[in-house]
Amino acid sequence: MQKEKQVLVIFPHPDDEAFGVSGTISQYIKEGTPVTYACLTLGEMGRNLGNPPFATRESLPLIRKEELKKAAEVMGITDLRMLGYRDKTLEFENDEELSNMVTELIEELAPSLIITFYPGFSVHPDHEATARAVVRAVRRLPKSARPKLHCLAFSNDCKQHLGEPDVTHDIWDVKDQKIQTMKAHSSQTAWMLPQIEKGIAAQDPEALKWVTFEHFWTYQWENDKVE
Repeated sequence: MQKEKQVLVIFPHPDDEAFGVSGTISQYIKEGTPVTYACLTLGEMGRNLGNPPFATRESLPLIRKEELKKAAEVMGITDLRMLGYRDKTLEFENDEELSNMVTELIEELAPSLIITFYPGFSVHPDHEATARAVVRAVRRLPKSARPKLHCLAFSNDCKQHLGEPDVTHDIWDVKDQKIQTMKAHSSQTAWMLPQIEKGIAAQDPEALKWVTFEHFWTYQWENDKVE
């Protein structure tokens, strides 16, 4: 893992960071690198209300806000930004305003690395809108001044178009923090975590992949298609 001056993580929902990035975040913080996490919404339209229900549509954002704060605490994040957009509406926000929001964060923090989703390969409309806003904001900068842009991609065809991930972080030393971060988002993850933990204990490769490595794609500016 390369040394960074400042890392900025930008995702739309509480728990977006948990499965793919929380080990990396924890490792950076463990090494003394400041990390800011900007979360655009409180995930108030999340599908999981429990069976029997543990939340209403009105109470869910309050629950997820507390879960996000707990997850940040587990990772060691002290600079958590909750930006107040509404879940499942980011694709309808003004593109320029979203990009300006990211630009303001970049100007304030001067990150050497930004982590977000890869536009075109992150499935959810909110993921895509967030990723496009980040790319637009970074693209405005002179090439020599652009922070590195590491992206998560998980559409079925992502490797076909992007190739294999070119950035891999060994997160084994912070695996317990990653598990606890996933547990912090219990309203959305409780149904699957016992199986993952059981698999880890049994040394099942499919379960171990969650706590061994995290993979990213460096944004391919030469193939930039974001409008």
